[in-house]
Amino acid sequence: MPDTSLPPLAILFRDEWIVAIDKPAGQLVHPAEEPAEGDLVTMKILRDQIGERVHLIHRLDRPTSGVMVFAIDSEVARKLHQAFEAQDVQKIYWAVIDGHPTSDDWRCAEPIRKSETAPERSAETEFRVIDRLPQSLALVEARPRTGRFHQIRRHLLHAGHPIVGDYRYMGNARCDELGSLLGTGSRMLLQAKSLQFQHPTTGSPLHIEAPTDPLIVRIRNQC
Repeated sequence: MPDTSLPPLAILFRDEWIVAIDKPAGQLVHPAEEPAEGDLVTMKILRDQIGERVHLIHRLDRPTSGVMVFAIDSEVARKLHQAFEAQDVQKIYWAVIDGHPTSDDWRCAEPIRKSETAPERSAETEFRVIDRLPQSLALVEARPRTGRFHQIRRHLLHAGHPIVGDYRYMGNARCDELGSLLGTGSRMLLQAKSLQFQHPTTGSPLHIEAPTDPLIVRIRNQC
């Protein structure tokens, strides 16, 4: 039975082939290999909410919020997988980072390994400063041209500007300090803001955008 105590997912787009939602931070996109009690799984919540099977197309890290697309039809799922693999999908992310970058625009092409023993793979992300904030913070837009493991998070770390609340790459002490200062707790401030691609059935361009994460709105207003 669906868990009626959970708030419904915000649906950003839906037709007979595709459904796109605004994933809350803290949810797994699919069941973990070793599930823990209390895990919230976006894929299951959406399935129960719309009463239809959904196919996972891409992933967001557990602490990341924002746009996620699922297919309702298996053939559409196959075509969307191909579009993501061919990098025919334009992805835009917003992140609040530690420090003010020296340039308003930059590109990172640092290769990425998924693990210490895995081979290096090419990776490219373009960045643009949206707003320079007090407390030596900045809001940036990231446009990943490839889809590697933790790509945006690691490329920002490489630039010397880790994401606020990114305990894995920023470190516990600084995350705790900023979380307390900003009132954001342990939240990582990375949002998948929008996706743009060609609809696999109709062929029309499709642009799906999430409302700005309320914590990012609050930080911009209070700073």
